[in-house]
Amino acid sequence: MNVVVRHQAEALAALGHSVSILTRRSAATQPPAMELAPGVTLEFLDAGPATALPKGDHEDWIEEFSTQLAARPPWDIVHSHHWFSGMAALPVARGWGVPHVQSFHSIAADESTPLSAGERAESPGRMLGEAYLARESDSLVAISLSEAATITGRLGGAVQRTAVVPPGVDSSMFSPSLPVDLALDAGGRGRGYVLVAARLQPLKGLDLAIAAVAAVPAAIRPTLLIAGAASADYHGYVDELRAIAGRVGLTDELELIGPQSRVNMTALFRGARLVLVPSHSETYGLVALEAAASGVPVIAAASGGLREAVADGVTGVVLESREPLVWANAIAQVLTDPQRARQLSLAAREHALGLKWARSAASLLEVYRRLLAGDAHGGNLSVGSAVSTQHRRDVA
Repeated sequence: MNVVVRHQAEALAALGHSVSILTRRSAATQPPAMELAPGVTLEFLDAGPATALPKGDHEDWIEEFSTQLAARPPWDIVHSHHWFSGMAALPVARGWGVPHVQSFHSIAADESTPLSAGERAESPGRMLGEAYLARESDSLVAISLSEAATITGRLGGAVQRTAVVPPGVDSSMFSPSLPVDLALDAGGRGRGYVLVAARLQPLKGLDLAIAAVAAVPAAIRPTLLIAGAASADYHGYVDELRAIAGRVGLTDELELIGPQSRVNMTALFRGARLVLVPSHSETYGLVALEAAASGVPVIAAASGGLREAVADGVTGVVLESREPLVWANAIAQVLTDPQRARQLSLAAREHALGLKWARSAASLLEVYRRLLAGDAHGGNLSVGSAVSTQHRRDVA
């Protein structure tokens, strides 16, 4: 499940509100409903086959999901996550006469953006749907200033209806366990490892991470761990990454360890010397926050919300260039300067401690309250949160 959706729901429930998360049934064994936390219910609706689907196939089942959603009793407010959820939920909210809030989490690339080999083109339905939702939803919630600019600029969403609600991070779950200089041998890897936590798809820039680590001088070169699930939309991409590693001489120092549980990820973050986020685009970059909470410096691409998630020169390094040698130099500079690494580590942790899910939920609640200001809703709210497929963010 989307980490932002779940944590915001739990934090809203802790404030006394009730939240129902509705998602498409993706396995026959899923029950009709289950309690995730006090006040938070996860409900599975039948829309399409009870199996996991490539993200590009979700729109085929929008109408069926909408029909199932409309059969439910109404909530005080409906908040959709991702465009296909919004297309299903907006007409239902209109029929109920309740406000509709839209979060995109990711936005279709511009039509002029070239595709990587094997990358699936954005569907016309998605691009039209996102623009429609930006125009018609009562409020638009962005996760970063960068995403808000895309919503208002490219999609035409009204500035006055667009709010920025940054995420939080669980700084008790993601926390440092070892000083930077003691983490070098974590995992039994002689020079330690640097970590990329991302779904395996071209958007995440994994080819850059491989080329960059390969360009680090051999005497200090760490292992590169890539944790994440292969995307069903990009057949053969894992083989392509291995081929790239072979061409640049990183075969023996690359470990593709697949999807990991949240618990496993906390250990992987703690043991990493660096976390790399080389994505071509990120609406925010929650991985960077989880790394910061773990006291691990981040080297990130200057794309989208990563400029907001990472304070350049303070909690990590933000690079405008996508040249592997530039990245290799940045990696080497941190690896060979323990004092700088420690300063970045301490500042990263301090930064993360100020970003709580309770604060994120309080900001979201303000959006809901403004929409309901004309109604008699001074007390606790019921929120229907539509996520039209159950999925795990990036690595889980």
